[in-house]
Amino acid sequence: MKKIEIAPSILSADFCNLERDLKAIANADLVHVDVMDHHFVPNLTLGEPIVKRICEVTDLPVDVHLMIEDPDRWAPEYARLGASSVSFHMGAAHAPVRLARQLRDMGCKACFAVRPAEPVEPIFDILDEFDMILIMTVEPGFGGQKFLDNQMAKVRRLRDEITRRGLDTKIQVDGGVSPKTAHIVAEAGADVLVAGSAVYGADDRAAAIDSIREKAAAAYRD
Repeated sequence: MKKIEIAPSILSADFCNLERDLKAIANADLVHVDVMDHHFVPNLTLGEPIVKRICEVTDLPVDVHLMIEDPDRWAPEYARLGASSVSFHMGAAHAPVRLARQLRDMGCKACFAVRPAEPVEPIFDILDEFDMILIMTVEPGFGGQKFLDNQMAKVRRLRDEITRRGLDTKIQVDGGVSPKTAHIVAEAGADVLVAGSAVYGADDRAAAIDSIREKAAAAYRD
C-alpha cells in the first residue's frame, strides 16, 4: 500500500501539557504546528520560542504551517529553529520561488498552502519548486471545523498534474480529517494527512493515528 503520512496538529493538544501530548503521538510521521499571527488569520497561536522547544523535545519531523503575513521574512527563521518543512500561503509571500529555494538551501522542505477559495492552477508553473502542496479543507484559523469535501476536485487536479510531470511533490490535506474522511482525501490523491481533533480528541491517540493511516492507505489514488 501507498506510504501515507499522518501529521497530528498540536492546535488541538493541551498547551499546558504539550510535551506529554507530543509523546502521545510517537507513532505519527510528522508533528504539524500552526503558527498564526492574528493578521493573516483571525487567531493567534504560538511563535518561535515554542516551536524551538518542540523541535528540541520531539523525535518527529516538525511541519510548520505559517498562517502569517510576511513569510518571506519569517519562514527562514523557523527553518533555522529546526523545522523539517515550512508551509506558507499563496497571497502572503511576495517572492514564493525565491523563498522556496532559500528554505531548500537551508535543508528545509518548502511547501505552498492553498485556502479553500483559491485555485490551485496558478502554482502549476512553479510546482517543481515545492516539496509539498497543502490544500486546506477548512478555512484556516481555527481547529475543529467541518470538512469541505468540495476541495477534493482541487486535490485530484493537483495529483493529475504531479503524475503527468513525474514529480515527487506530496499533497497534504488539512482540515476535518478523521477516520471517517481519510479515505476521501486519499482517494483524491493526498498522501500527507493533518488531523487535529480526530487525534487529540480520541481516548487512544496512537490508535486514532493508526486508524486514519490504514483507511487512507487502503483508498489511496496513485
